[in-house]
Amino acid sequence: MHEQQIREMLDAHWRASAAGDFDAEHDIYDDDAICDYPQSGERIRGRFNLQTLRSRHPGRPSGFEVRRMQGEGNLWITEYTISYEGRIAYTVSIMAFRDAKVIHETQYFSEAFDPPAWRSQWVERMPQGGAAPRGAA
Repeated sequence: MHEQQIREMLDAHWRASAAGDFDAEHDIYDDDAICDYPQSGERIRGRFNLQTLRSRHPGRPSGFEVRRMQGEGNLWITEYTISYEGRIAYTVSIMAFRDAKVIHETQYFSEAFDPPAWRSQWVERMPQGGAAPRGAA
């Protein structure tokens, strides 16, 4: 599969995610896909379970923005933000593809935090919400 095809599939996946279109969102997954949430220690087995879990989320996202997507071959990484009930979660999705379908995804979620004052002399503040490095997709 060509990288342009995977990028187009991912674009459609993230658009469907943002729109709340659970059927289109999960077209990208193999029937036997695995999705891991390392921070909570959960593993979801199978596209059906993943789609069902996401469609029953009690606090549906109110905002969704892809910040950067990069990949090569069968491994792709997407950085994005999700807004839940007025709070933003910074999220990283790592997807492994086989035969044009995602067979494994790992997702990491993080909330924003205030930077400690002790390191202020070595850093600069990013624009609101952060920014992808120059030249990043």
